[in-house]
Amino acid sequence: MTSPVVATTRDELAAARQALPGSVAVVMTMGALHEGHAQLMRHARELADHVLVTVFVNPLQFGEGEDFDRYPRTWDADLAICREEGAELVFAPEQAQMYPHGQPVVRVVAGAIGDRLEGVHRPGHFDGVLTVVLKLMHLTRPDVAVYGEKDAQQLALIKQMVIDLDLPVTVVGAPTVREPDGLALSSRNRYLGADQRVVAVGLSRALRAGVAAGADGPAAVLAAARRCLAETPEIDLDYLALVDDSTWADADENSVHGRLLVAGRVGTTRLIDNMAVDLGTHSGLKA
Repeated sequence: MTSPVVATTRDELAAARQALPGSVAVVMTMGALHEGHAQLMRHARELADHVLVTVFVNPLQFGEGEDFDRYPRTWDADLAICREEGAELVFAPEQAQMYPHGQPVVRVVAGAIGDRLEGVHRPGHFDGVLTVVLKLMHLTRPDVAVYGEKDAQQLALIKQMVIDLDLPVTVVGAPTVREPDGLALSSRNRYLGADQRVVAVGLSRALRAGVAAGADGPAAVLAAARRCLAETPEIDLDYLALVDDSTWADADENSVHGRLLVAGRVGTTRLIDNMAVDLGTHSGLKA
C-alpha cells in the first residue's frame, strides 16, 4: 500500500497537486480521524480520480474557552487512515502556512443561516469555518469537495458559499456514520468516559423519536424529541430545532423536507447531531 505524498507548505502542495492528472476530490478535516472520515474518503474515491485530504486544526473556528488547545492531534494514526483509504496527497500545514500574515483581516461572513443554532452558541464559528474552507479550496483546487452530513449547518453554508462566490467546485454531502447504538461518530467522542458515552446516545435516540413523528407535523416532531431528551437529564441541552431543509428557517406546516438538529453537553464535551425528517405526509403533500 503506497503512502500518500505529505505536503506541509504551499509550495509543496502546489507541486504535488500539479502532479495529479484528472479529477480531484478533497476531504477537509481537523485530524483525529475516525471511521466517519474514512467513509468520506471512500465516497470521494467514487467521485474523482484522486483523493486529497487536508489536516488542519483551524484556530479561527474556535471561540474563547473552547477546546482548541486540547483538540486531539493524532498525526501518525491520521496518516495511517489516509494510506489505508488510498489518499494520494495529504496537506497538513502549520498555522503560519495557512495564515502567513497572522489573523486574516478579511473573512467570509456566514450571514443569516450562520447566525442561528450553532451560530448563537458559537459566535463567529462559521465565519472561521468558511474562511478556511475558501482558502483551502483555492490552495487545493478540487473538482469535488466531500463533507459529512453530521455537520449539517456547516454543509449548508459551504454549499451556499460555493454558489454565492461562483466557486468551480461541486460540494457533496455524505451520510453520517454512526456506532451500532446510534451515536454519531465524532473526534470529540474520545473525551467521553464510559458512563458519559451511555448518556450521549440520548441525543440520537431523541432524533429518532422525532423522525418517527414526522407524519404528524413539526410540532409533533419537536414534542416527541423533547420527551425523549427529558429521559436523559444528564444532557445539558443547547438547542433542539426543526428547520426546513431547503431554507433553514423553522419548519412549518408547508415544509416537506425537514432537518431535526440537537446540540448539548455531556460533562464537558459538546456534541451535535441531526437527522432528516419527512414532513410531506402530514398535510397530504408528497416529497
